[in-house]
Amino acid sequence: MKGDSIIASEAEESSLPLLLPLHAAPSQEYEQFTCNGSVDIRGYPASKRHTGNWRACYSILGGEFCGAMAYYGVGTNLVSYLTKAQKKSNVAAASNIASWQGTCYLTALLGAFLADSYLGRHRTIVVSLMVVTMGVLLLTLSASIPASIHVMATATSNSQEALSSLGLFLTALGLGGIWPCVPTFGADQFDDTDAAEKEQKQLYYNWYYFAVNGGFLFASTVLVWVQDDHGWGWGFGIPAAVSAVGVAGFLACMKLYRYQKPGGSALTRICQVVVAAARKVNVDVPTDSSLLHEMPPGEESAIVGSRKLMHTDGLKFFDRAATITTSEDKSTDATNPWKLCTVTQVEELKILARMLPVFLTGIVFNTAEAFFPLFIEQGQVMDNHIIEQLWIPPATLTTFNCLCIIILAPAYDKVVMPVVSRITGMKRGLSELQRIGVGMVFVMFSMVSAALVETVRLDTAKNRLLMSILWQAPQYMFVGVAKVFSIVGFIEFAYEQSPDAMRSLCQACSLLMVTLGSYLVSIMLKMIDSVTAGRGSHGWIPEDLNEGRLDLLFWLMAVLHLLNLLAFAYCAARYKCKLAT
Repeated sequence: MKGDSIIASEAEESSLPLLLPLHAAPSQEYEQFTCNGSVDIRGYPASKRHTGNWRACYSILGGEFCGAMAYYGVGTNLVSYLTKAQKKSNVAAASNIASWQGTCYLTALLGAFLADSYLGRHRTIVVSLMVVTMGVLLLTLSASIPASIHVMATATSNSQEALSSLGLFLTALGLGGIWPCVPTFGADQFDDTDAAEKEQKQLYYNWYYFAVNGGFLFASTVLVWVQDDHGWGWGFGIPAAVSAVGVAGFLACMKLYRYQKPGGSALTRICQVVVAAARKVNVDVPTDSSLLHEMPPGEESAIVGSRKLMHTDGLKFFDRAATITTSEDKSTDATNPWKLCTVTQVEELKILARMLPVFLTGIVFNTAEAFFPLFIEQGQVMDNHIIEQLWIPPATLTTFNCLCIIILAPAYDKVVMPVVSRITGMKRGLSELQRIGVGMVFVMFSMVSAALVETVRLDTAKNRLLMSILWQAPQYMFVGVAKVFSIVGFIEFAYEQSPDAMRSLCQACSLLMVTLGSYLVSIMLKMIDSVTAGRGSHGWIPEDLNEGRLDLLFWLMAVLHLLNLLAFAYCAARYKCKLAT
C-alpha cells in the first residue's frame, strides 16, 4: 500500500504543468479552491489549478501593452498631427492635448466606479478596449479623409476635425476603464490567502509596469517613425489593430480568469455611514467592539464581493454608524443601512480616510514628469552632438527614463529585492509604503541633478561655451528609478490596502494624482513667471534661458520634494493597515 501511495504521488507530481520563467514553485499546502471570494466564469468558487495565477496574467499584461500602445501611439505625436495635418495653431493644439490628457485621467473615476459597483472589472476592460478601438479607428478615418475624398476643402476639414474630436473623446473614455481596472484585475488572479500566490502577486505589479512602458517605448519609436514617414493613416491604424487584438485576447481567455463580484455602489455605502453616524451624534460608542453591528459569524459580508473587515481604533465618530441602540435592537431599523451599518461598511470609509493623505503626497511626486518639457528646453540650449556628425534631438533623452524603467522593473525581484531583503529582514524587501518613500528620494535627486547641470551650464554659457546634453541623462534616469519604486508602490498600495469592493476606485484615485500634479506644475509656473518677471528682469524662465534662472526653479522643486517626503514619512508612520478576516 505504501508503494502504491508513492507511485500515485509521483504520478500527480508528473502531471503538474511545466512552469514558465515567471512562475514560482506551487504551494506545498494545495487547496482546491481560492479563499478570497473569487469565482470562475460560471460563478462557482474559482479552482486554483485551472484558473488564475500567471496562466491568466499573460493575456492581461498583453491587453495592458495594447492599451498603453494605443494611448501613447495617439498622444506621443498628437501635436504634430493637429498642427501639420489639421493646421491648428500651436496654442490650440497644446490646449486640445492638455484637455484630452486630463479627460483620460478623469474618466478613470467613472470606469472604476462602474467596475466596482455594477459591471465587474473584466467586463469593464473588454468594453473599454472596444471603445478605445472605435476611437482610434475614427482617428484613422479622419487622417484618411483628405486622401480618399475629393470634395470642397472646407467640408473635408470640418469632417476631419469632427471625426478626430469624436475619436479622441472615445479613446479617453475607453482608457478611463482600462487604467484603473487592468492592474486590479491582474492582481485578482492571485489568492491573498495563499502565501505562494501572494508572493507572486507582488511580482505581477513590476511586470504590469513593464508592459505599460513597453507599449510606450514601441509607440514613441516605431509608431512615431511610421506616422512621420508613412502617414497618419498607418500611424493610427496600427494602434487600432493592436487594440482589437487586445479585445480578442481578453475574450479568448475568459475561462482562465478569476472574477470578483461587483459590490454595489461604493458612493452609496459611504453616504450611508456618514448619515447613520450623523443620526447618532449623541450616542456613546461601546468600548467593546464586539457589541458593534456585524453579520453573524459564519455568514458572508453584507457587501457582495468583500470579505469582512475587523474593527480598528481611531476615527471613532464613524463607529456610531455601527452602534446598536435600544430601539434598533427591537425594530426593523437593524436592516436599514441608512440607520445602522455593519463594521465592515464603517471600516471601508475609515480605510479611505487613512489612504487619502498617502495619495495626496503623490501630487507633488507626479510633478516630476510634468517637468520634462522644461528638461527638453534646457537641452535645447546645450550641445546635442554626440560626435561631430551625429546629433540627437533633446526630446530623445526621455528614452533614458523609459529604458531605465524597462530594465529595472523586471530586474527588481531578481536583483534589487534580494539585496534589500538582507538589509530590511523582510522577504519582499520593502513594504508598499517603504517602496513609495524610496521613489520619492530618487525624484528629489532628479531635481538636484537638474539644478546642478543648469548651474554649470549657465557658467559655461557666460564663456560662450556649450555643455554636452548627455549631462542631462542622470536627471531622466533618476525619474525612471523613482517611478519603478513609487508608481509601482502606489499601485500595490491601492490594491492591498483598499477595501475589496473599492479596489478599482482606489486605483483611479492614484491615477488622479497624476492629473493634479500636472495642474500644480501649470499653476506654479504661471505664478513664478508673474513674480520673477518684470521691472527689467527676464524672470526665471525667459525665452532665452541663458538670461534666466532655471536652476533656482529646479532647486525650489528639490526643496518641495524634500518637504513632500517628510510629509509622506509622517503619514506612513501613522498609517494603520487594514485588517481583513
